[in-house]
Amino acid sequence: MTINLKNFLSDKSKLSKMGEFQDLKPLDGLEVSSISADLYNNGRDDLALFYFRDGANYATLTTTNTIVSETITWNEKSNKKTIKGLLVNTKNANTFTGKQGYEGIESVAKNLAKTLTLRESKSEEGVSETVKIKDLIFASTGVIGEKFPADQINSRMSELVSRLRDDQNKLIWIKTASAIMTTDTKPKLAYEEFTFNNKIIRIAAVAKGSGMIAPNLATMLSFIFTDADIPSNLLKVLLKKAIANTFNAITVDSDQSTNDMVTIFSTRKIKIGHSRGINDPVIQKFEASLKSVCLNLAKQIVVDGEGAKKFLTIKVINAKSISSAKKIAFSVASSPLVKTAIAGEDPNWGRVVMGIGKSGEKIDKNKISIKFGDFLVAENGGPIENLDLKKIREYMQWESVLIEINLNLGSEQFECYTCDFTHDYIDINADYKNAT
Repeated sequence: MTINLKNFLSDKSKLSKMGEFQDLKPLDGLEVSSISADLYNNGRDDLALFYFRDGANYATLTTTNTIVSETITWNEKSNKKTIKGLLVNTKNANTFTGKQGYEGIESVAKNLAKTLTLRESKSEEGVSETVKIKDLIFASTGVIGEKFPADQINSRMSELVSRLRDDQNKLIWIKTASAIMTTDTKPKLAYEEFTFNNKIIRIAAVAKGSGMIAPNLATMLSFIFTDADIPSNLLKVLLKKAIANTFNAITVDSDQSTNDMVTIFSTRKIKIGHSRGINDPVIQKFEASLKSVCLNLAKQIVVDGEGAKKFLTIKVINAKSISSAKKIAFSVASSPLVKTAIAGEDPNWGRVVMGIGKSGEKIDKNKISIKFGDFLVAENGGPIENLDLKKIREYMQWESVLIEINLNLGSEQFECYTCDFTHDYIDINADYKNAT
C-alpha cells in the first residue's frame, strides 16, 4: 500500500494554529535554492542548497545515536570554523551505505565546489578564492540502508547552483523548507528579529521532522540563519542552551534517528563587536530570540507528528531536580498507552501514574497530584471523589491537551511535548519506503 501523505493534511489542519507560516525576511549574506533530482520519481523538490558567498561562522549539534549518516561523518572531519555552503538531500539517509555512501558525498562535494567556483568566476564581483570541498557540509534524510544516489544529485548540480538567489521571500523560504521534507505534511519555518544600535538582527530557520522523534535530537534537520556577527564558539554555547528545552524536549515515538542535525549559521553582516560574552545584553537578547525560534520549530514538529491529531504537553512541577522532572515527563510522554488514550480522548490518568512509576525516579505517591487541563483528577495517592467525567471528556476532545504532574517534592520543573498515537502512524510506518 502506498500512503498518500496529502490525505493526512486535512486532519492536521484541525490542530492548533501553531507554526502558521510567518513572513520570513531575507538575510544578507545568504543565498538559497531548491530543485528536484527526481529522487522520489514524482518531480518534487528533493535538494536544497544554502550558500554563503562571503563565508559563515557555524555551530552544529548531531544525534547521539552510535550509528550515523555518512554526511555527519563527512561534516565531523572538517575542522573549519567557517563554511561556504550546505547541501541537503531528502529520500535517502545515506546511513549504513558503506564505502559507497561516503565516496558518494565526496563526489557530490567535488562537483558542488567546482560548480560554485565557476559561478563566482563569472560574476561581476569576480571570485576572491576557490570554493574547496572542505568549505561544504551536508545533511541527508530518508530511508536508511539504500544506495546513496550521488549520480542523480550530481546531474542536477549546475541548475541547483544557477538557481541560487539572495532575495528570500516567504514563498522561497516555503519552497526551500518543503524540499527537505520526508513524511512531513507541511514545511516548518520560524523567524524572529530584534533591534540593536538601530540595526535589525534577524534569525530565520527551517526544519523537517515528523517521525522517529525523541530527545537528543531525532529524525529532525533544522537549519538556523542569522546575520549577527557571532563567533562559532559562542554560537555553539548558545545552540546547546537553546535546544535543552526545545528540540530536546519533544518526542513523537521515542525513537532516535541516525541523521539528526541542528546547525546555526552566522553570515557576519551585522557587526556587534567580538568581545561580547554570554552575559552581554545583546547576546542575551539573541539567546532569547534563538530559543523562541527553536521552540516554535520543535512544537511544529510535534504538531506534524506522523498520524498525529492532538498536541500533548506533559508538565512536571515541584520536582527535586530538573533531571528528575525531565525523566518523569518523558516516561509519561513516551508511553504508547498514554498516547493512545489521548488519541481515544480517554482521560485515563491511571496510565499517567504508570508512566511516573516506570521512570525509576524516587517519588512519594501520596504526594502526587495529577491534572488534565484545569481538572484535578488525582491527589494524595488516590482519585478525586465525584469527578465530573463529562466535562473532562469534553476537554479531551480539544486539539491541544495538557497533563500536569505535581510531585510536591521540591521546586524544579520540566515541560515536554508530544502527540497522540493514531492508526495513521501505523499506516505510514508499515510502508515507510513508499510513504517517503
